[in-house]
Amino acid sequence: MTDISPSPRPSTLRAWLTDPHPHSPAQARMQQLWRMWRKLRRNGSALLGLTILLVIACAAIFAPLVATHDIYAQDLGNRLALPSAEHWLGTDELGRDIYSRLLFGARITLYIAFLTAIISAPVGLLIGTLSGYLGGWVDTVMMRVTEVFLAFPSLVLALAFVSALGPGINNAVIAISLTAWPPIARLARAETMIIRHSDYISAVRLQGASALRILVRHVMPMCVPSVIARVTLNMASIILSAAGLGFLGLGAQPPSPEWGAMLSTAREFILSNSYVAAAPGIAILMTSIAFNLVGDGLRDVLDPRHG
Repeated sequence: MTDISPSPRPSTLRAWLTDPHPHSPAQARMQQLWRMWRKLRRNGSALLGLTILLVIACAAIFAPLVATHDIYAQDLGNRLALPSAEHWLGTDELGRDIYSRLLFGARITLYIAFLTAIISAPVGLLIGTLSGYLGGWVDTVMMRVTEVFLAFPSLVLALAFVSALGPGINNAVIAISLTAWPPIARLARAETMIIRHSDYISAVRLQGASALRILVRHVMPMCVPSVIARVTLNMASIILSAAGLGFLGLGAQPPSPEWGAMLSTAREFILSNSYVAAAPGIAILMTSIAFNLVGDGLRDVLDPRHG
């Protein structure tokens, strides 16, 4: 007699993640995430970018613990001091410790980047899926609006919005978000136009599902992986836009230790005391590169066309 009893459940976490016969949807989803992580881990550049981002995130989170000086305390008698054991990256034009300000500046930069992503990604996903699924005049109107936003460089458009809203971190987030959603909408629209002709979408439609249910339950989830990869790649331009606004005095306001603002105040000393501008400049560069590396890795992992 053939034994048809169910196979025993795996007793270890690794066996649970590699079990060829998942016992629940949650286990199947965790197995998918595990496979994605293993694929991402084999991508050396993506792993390097992820490591850099983790270091920057830890520096931002634990800034009060690892900072060596008060970021607002001025010491005019020790202004533009060279890097030393007391001031690891030197001091700025007001005698403030650059290392400590750099750590707290990471908080502001990551706050702007992630808040912008949280705002722009859902907006772009919604507009793109609606445009691609409904088609007709809805698609025409939404894509013409999107093309108007894409016609201007993102930084120039952000400057226009923040000039109208007024300087400040929150207004900078709104301005950058208004320029960050169009590429996401174009991507989501292209994905939706392919998905809407799929057999399983036709089957769901024949079962009587409404357009809203099809969009929310079936189309949007299929677009999310591509949107995540695109948003991660967009993080570099978001950070550069935030630093540009801070550099021009339209983002974070003094004495806030935002990297763009630090770079702005250091520009007059770039020839005589280059380390003052080098620290925030390198921080902006490394963070942007790290997001690009992670975004490329996520695109390879989340795109089913990459085996």
